[in-house]
Formats: sequence, structure tokens, C-alpha cells
Amino acid sequence: MNPDPLLPNHTDNIPSPAIVIDWPTVTENVRRMIAMAPRPDLLRPHLKTHKLPKIIRHLAALGVTKAKCATIAEAEMAADAGATDILVASQPVGPGIARFLTLVRRFPHVSFATIADDEATLHAISAAATTTQLTARLFLDIDVGQHRTGIPPGPDAARLYHLIASLPSLTPGGLHAYDGHLHQTDLTERTAACHDSFALVMELQRELTAAGLPVPAIVAGGSPTFPIHAQRGHVECSPGTCVLWDAGYAAKLPDLPFTPAASLLTRVISRPTPGHLCLDLGHKALASEMPHPRAIFPAIPDASPIMHNEEHLVIATSLASQFPVGSPIRAIPWHICPTIALHSFVHALTSPHQPAEIWPVTARTRQISC
Repeated sequence: MNPDPLLPNHTDNIPSPAIVIDWPTVTENVRRMIAMAPRPDLLRPHLKTHKLPKIIRHLAALGVTKAKCATIAEAEMAADAGATDILVASQPVGPGIARFLTLVRRFPHVSFATIADDEATLHAISAAATTTQLTARLFLDIDVGQHRTGIPPGPDAARLYHLIASLPSLTPGGLHAYDGHLHQTDLTERTAACHDSFALVMELQRELTAAGLPVPAIVAGGSPTFPIHAQRGHVECSPGTCVLWDAGYAAKLPDLPFTPAASLLTRVISRPTPGHLCLDLGHKALASEMPHPRAIFPAIPDASPIMHNEEHLVIATSLASQFPVGSPIRAIPWHICPTIALHSFVHALTSPHQPAEIWPVTARTRQISC
């Protein structure tokens, strides 16, 4: 008898460690995401979480053809898979400017955009686009409190937006406002903080519009603030994690109706002491950019991490005797986005009666062709 009763079917022949995706759960998460949005064209899901063409195609079939991404490779994958309006939410610098314009040229049927918050970069993009006889659509990146990228809403932001509208070969796409620092567990607190930070974005939009400048769209938020921005009725929402979900957001955001669809299949490779299990779930298979717990084990609720190395995770548990060497165990990653990026492919369970399909994580690479 398998000591982990929560392990999915058809995993006996899957080498561990491995990502296992339950496709029916993915499609249900997508259904709920679309139901939360005012309409499909106000959804711009971030694909950095999954990086999979299959999910882009599924979204496109349901009318969600906009996408947000972090890299040129992700944008290329999305264009190949059926997205028709793609925002690269990272300011292009160095050779990134030419790579972005290569995308624009290669996929003329796709509307690409990117973000910027720097005057010199605006001039560089304008010059490169003019030289190549292309037009670059730019969103002004607004810092609403995370202090990672962007420019605070105010006079300097308005000046940069005027510059986007005036430089040759550039066209303004609108405002981009990512509030990733807002993930309060209490929905009332999260909502109040979201409204406070977004009020300045709306003020900037009104100022720009009054000056006669087009502000075609505002792209805002991630998964934690998705239900709040969705209520505005005019903002393009860009949740990402909700498609696969993970243990971290499940614990911190109980108001959101999503279910983890991606698991890690791991196995016991040693029992070094009576109360310890050594699993083949090292840094190279499980994201380790944050403190423990980096994964939870539904069949081992008292699991406590002891050490985490390149290929090994040692946990302490009172249940160790129930898991002999070789036992497969299901783990739910705390943060799925960087965990997916560690795997070249996933094992997708599309039916309870069929073996897993192997899907390449296409946009895991930094460069596909562009």
C-alpha cells in the first residue's frame, strides 16, 4: 500500500523529482479566474508561473488572448501559442531593445508592448524603432509602493508619459502598476491598501487624459489584488499564480478560490535516523529563495525541515517509520513560479485513466529564437 494516499495516479514510472500537473484542476482554476473578471478582454494573465503553451492555447480558446510576461522568451512562446496582445513587463535594456523589436517584426499579427520608467531608455527605444521602421508600444511603469521598478505617480511620471507620446516611433499603451507588496491575509486590509495605492494611478490617468494624451489601458495587480482590481470594471488584471496556485498563497490568501494544480513528486532516498527522511527534493528541484517551509507534504503534516542541499531535503517527522526508502510522496511547493523554472518539462495528468503526458516547459529558457 502506498504510504501517501494523496499521491496522484499513474506516477509509478515518473522519475523523481518531478513536477506533476493535474490538468482538470488547471482548467477549473482558469474557469474561476475568468468568472472573477468583468469580461475576458480585461484579463491579462501573467504566464511566468507556468511557461506552458498548452495553458496559453486553453486561455485563447476561452477568449483570453491577452498575456503578460517577464521575458522575451515567454513573449515568443505566447505568440506562438495563440496570444494576440502581449505585454513584456520588464524594461528592455542593452540587447533587450533589439530583441523586443525583433518580436514586433516577426509576429506582425500580434500587438506587443513593453514597459519603461527611464528617460534615456525611452530615447534608446525610439531610436532603435525608428532605425528599423517599427513602432514600439510602451506602458509607463508606475511604482505604487513596492519600490522594485517604476516611477512614482506625479509630475515626473506625467513628463515621461508626455515623452512617450512625443518621441518618434513610440506610441503610448497606458499605465502599468504592479502592487506585489500587497498580500495581506485580511481581505479588508488588502482592499484598503490596494485602493490607497491605486488612487494615485487614477489621478495620473485623469491628468494625462485632461492634457489630451491617450491612456488606452491600465494594467494592474497580481493574484493577491486580482479580486479587488476586477471590481473596477476597467482595469486589465494580470493574475498569474492562480492558474497553478501553491501552498504559500493558499495559506496567505484564503479568500481566493483556487486549488494547487501542480505537485512535486519526490521519493525517500534514505532514512538516516529513526525520525528523519531524506528526500530527493533539493534546491535544483524546489525553489529555495525563501525561508522554510519551501513545500508542504499533505501526507506528513508534522514534517519539519532539517537541511536543504542541492539534491537533498531532510525532514523530521514522527511518521518516518511509515515511509520506507523508495516511497513516493506528494509535495506542494510554497512558491510555484520559481519551482517550475527549475524543470525542463512537466508530467501532465489529463485523465484519471491515462498515463501522464510530458510537456516541455517551453519558456523556461532565456532565449528561444528572438
